[in-house]
Amino acid sequence: MRNFTLKKTGFILLALAVFSMTLTSCGKTEVADTTISYVRVVNGSPGLATYNVYLSGNIINTAALPFLGSTSYISRSSGAYNLKFTSASSTETLFTKDITLNPSTNYSYYLINKPGQLDGFLIGDDLSVSAADKAYIRFVNLSPDAPAADLVKTGATTSLITNKAYKTASTYITVDPGTISLDVKDTSTGTVRTTKTDATFAAGYHYDVILGGLINPANDTERALTLQVLTIK
Repeated sequence: MRNFTLKKTGFILLALAVFSMTLTSCGKTEVADTTISYVRVVNGSPGLATYNVYLSGNIINTAALPFLGSTSYISRSSGAYNLKFTSASSTETLFTKDITLNPSTNYSYYLINKPGQLDGFLIGDDLSVSAADKAYIRFVNLSPDAPAADLVKTGATTSLITNKAYKTASTYITVDPGTISLDVKDTSTGTVRTTKTDATFAAGYHYDVILGGLINPANDTERALTLQVLTIK
């Protein structure tokens, strides 16, 4: 009887220890999750070059990013990092930028301007969904020689998003899912600068509607003005 009691007591103590360790482990996981940040990188430079992207020395793209190509989100502990861009065929630094990632936040970093004048900017991404039957879009102006611009549904008299200058992005707005035609208009004159006739949006998804390229490309190595839709993922 005594041996049985001792074994039973030992089993109970072991079970309590495992339970305690499980609680501790769960607590650490929950705390760790709140320190994670997410970042994606988009190549908005209006040229033919493709780029590799390094975050504090580690490459984060699976293939060199073409014009308006994007990485998927990657997760990292929050804190300070260095972004480095190289060509697809070399590790020589073409542009570098220090960024800070805050906890529990999604970010997009846009590489912009022409080769030799590369720049970039970081914005936070609010990927919340307030209505499951709507799509979420924001307008991003990445065209170095474009004026402030409005995003307008073709044929509409009012703009969806207004007055976005180069190197800025709007907040998200909701639109009905489906395929629509979108115009980009000069804010000051109303001149249509470019049109995308097949912009397709699905309910519950977030999208960048990006004005990229140049109004006046200098040669055939520079991209002409275009409006493109990127699914954020």
